[in-house]
Amino acid sequence: MSSIIFNITFDCADPRALARFWGQVTGWPVTEELRPGHEESAVGMAGQGSPRLVFVRVPEAKTVKNRVHLDIMPADRTQDDEISRLTRIGARIVSDRRPEFGWVLLADPEGNEFDVEISVAELNAARAAEAGT
Repeated sequence: MSSIIFNITFDCADPRALARFWGQVTGWPVTEELRPGHEESAVGMAGQGSPRLVFVRVPEAKTVKNRVHLDIMPADRTQDDEISRLTRIGARIVSDRRPEFGWVLLADPEGNEFDVEISVAELNAARAAEAGT
């Protein structure tokens, strides 16, 4: 027996704003799940084979580095283009780790860290170049 990952949940101060940001990052639809006393917003569709990103209001602010984070890979643009797009919509660059590891560490508008990997096309080109040598 096994389990599926249904949601990846973010504690945050402003669920709607953070869901809108991540909706722009992923291109997934944003839904608000308003229940009295439990404001939540989600990105993605339940039961579609992928976990949703769920944003839940909590009173405390983020204080330490995330122990779990998302790695994103641009599907239709370069890593540099994606980083530019993400910073325009509210992300900030925390650390450029390309020289050592190939990714750039960013933070969303509430400080949750995530990595931007090289794009699908860049990965395929690097693999082809490596195979040709």
